[in-house]
Amino acid sequence: MRTLLNVIWLLLCGIWLALAYVVAGIICCLLIVTIPFGLAAFRIADFSLWPFGRQLAKRSDAGAPSTIGNVIWIIFAGWWLALAHLATAIALAVTIIGIPLAIANLKLIPVSLVPLGRVIVPVGSRQDPWRPVAVS
Repeated sequence: MRTLLNVIWLLLCGIWLALAYVVAGIICCLLIVTIPFGLAAFRIADFSLWPFGRQLAKRSDAGAPSTIGNVIWIIFAGWWLALAHLATAIALAVTIIGIPLAIANLKLIPVSLVPLGRVIVPVGSRQDPWRPVAVS
């Protein structure tokens, strides 16, 4: 079911969202100071391509620089992106077929608000993504 929802999402709106975030990421990476924001835009683009079956998790090594960057991000881009995702989710929820797509848009709101210090992991993953797995 996740694969089917991801394919529908990709065809109807995921590719356009991802392209927009990639363009924003390229523009941010052209300026040296905004490279962390460009990398965050690429992370959002990856998540917006295939959102079903994945979730956002906080990195254990994220500290004060991520928090400061997130405050700057929220002021200049985050709240606009969150409002756009919310408006799109409301428009998609009008139809029964659009309800899962609306839920995917709502999943993009947290990562569009605070993308720094976050990582995308599979749903149900309780492992810290930055610690190696002990193999016995």
